[in-house]
Amino acid sequence: MKCKNVLAQRGSIGMVILEFIQSIVLALAVFVLLYLFVAQPNEVKGNSMLPNFVNGEYLLTDKLTYNFSEPERGDVVVFKAPATEPCAEDECEYIKRVIGVPGDKVMVSGGEVYLNGELLDQSFLPEDFVTEPGAFNVEGVEMVVPEGEYLCFGDNRSHSRDGREFGPIPKSLIVGKAFFKYWPAASIGLVPEVSF
Repeated sequence: MKCKNVLAQRGSIGMVILEFIQSIVLALAVFVLLYLFVAQPNEVKGNSMLPNFVNGEYLLTDKLTYNFSEPERGDVVVFKAPATEPCAEDECEYIKRVIGVPGDKVMVSGGEVYLNGELLDQSFLPEDFVTEPGAFNVEGVEMVVPEGEYLCFGDNRSHSRDGREFGPIPKSLIVGKAFFKYWPAASIGLVPEVSF
């Protein structure tokens, strides 16, 4: 009788362990699918997006939305470094804000950004921030964003290597849209929507 009870206990312990392992495998499979197709974590590295994003903050990036819609002006996007960038071989990723969409005319002049002939409202930045020109966005020259490409600038214009230097990026390089800050705890919340 005791022998049967011991065997029954061993059998139930084995079932519990098997169910636990199955739960872990299922959870990992769900996590991998979510990471590959729905959302991924990204760390803000550097100060190119100050004051809206701080070095060391962690974000969730929505990888699904742009499969069904196009990036819009004001979206904060994560994208793979263009081939012309030194870190492209390491497959590093940048976080920047979409300034121009296909067909837009963008000009940097006198420390300001002009979009389709009008001064861009950049109320999401401090008033004293100055936008300097670069190798692509030359001072006072209007550039047209090509079809299928997006021009992205960092918010901290004096300390950001971005589209002003390397030009627009193809949609194929965009990983997704940053939508949620989750670390540190003090910054938890949705990424504010900006449109212009």
